[in-house]
Amino acid sequence: MHRFGRRSAAVTVGIVFAGLSLLGAMTAAPASAASISTGNSNPNNYLALGDSVPFGYNPLLVTPGVSPDVFVGYPQLASDLFRPRKKLFNASCPGETSTSLITGTRPDNGCQDYRQFIGPLHVSYSGSQLDYAESYLAANPRTGLVTMMIGANDLFLLIKSCGGSTNVTCIEAGLPGLLDTLSSNLTTIYSGLRAAGFNGELVAVTYYSLNYADPVGTGIIAEINTTLAKVTQAFGGTVADGFGEFQQAAAAFGGDSCAAGLLIHLTPTTCDVHPSPAGAALLAAAVRDAS
Repeated sequence: MHRFGRRSAAVTVGIVFAGLSLLGAMTAAPASAASISTGNSNPNNYLALGDSVPFGYNPLLVTPGVSPDVFVGYPQLASDLFRPRKKLFNASCPGETSTSLITGTRPDNGCQDYRQFIGPLHVSYSGSQLDYAESYLAANPRTGLVTMMIGANDLFLLIKSCGGSTNVTCIEAGLPGLLDTLSSNLTTIYSGLRAAGFNGELVAVTYYSLNYADPVGTGIIAEINTTLAKVTQAFGGTVADGFGEFQQAAAAFGGDSCAAGLLIHLTPTTCDVHPSPAGAALLAAAVRDAS
């Protein structure tokens, strides 16, 4: 694993945790009734799985009872890049961890709170994201593409369990266990998808760094990406290089993804951790290129 210094790590993970923990403080109307969405079982169907990044989460757009249609993530953009256009079913949930994706229960980093108090997801289901995915794929066995982006919220829960970003010793000690859990959970998830009859393209989308000039945050993200890529490839999948797309685009800005316009601006000089439309477009292009 990458070693990292205390001061830099505390600053980096603190910024990330503050951005994502906004979900837990919000209240709103209950989500809509659950159901299993199905398509026409053709190879142009596309199932997107994961957390707030594929969901298209934007903290500036969150209001009580907000429609999921206002959130546009990379899966929606990616579906438009294919010819013929892919029919998207986006089951991702803001704040989902690799464990809660399987169980559909807390602890997570806000997914269940979002579903209960804020608004519906892009598709409606009552159980876990994996339950939905398996049911969807059993009903649509010719689905051509499944994308996965998961693992960042596992890190945010580790930070919380350590009492915050200043306890770098705890975070560093917990990272190997986090990666082992992520690997095991991905194996369970992908096994479930294959057992449900999915034989199409499986693509993992790697996370970006907030600042590529910071070896601490970049190193942590790289380790999560390595685990995500390794397990995906073991199941015959490929990797969409979101990390590399952001790195190239941010190079002219000293590696700063915020300054490059790839993250959602909260003020003229500060950003949330989620992709801006420009950042989401880069992730979409990475999905297209990997397929």
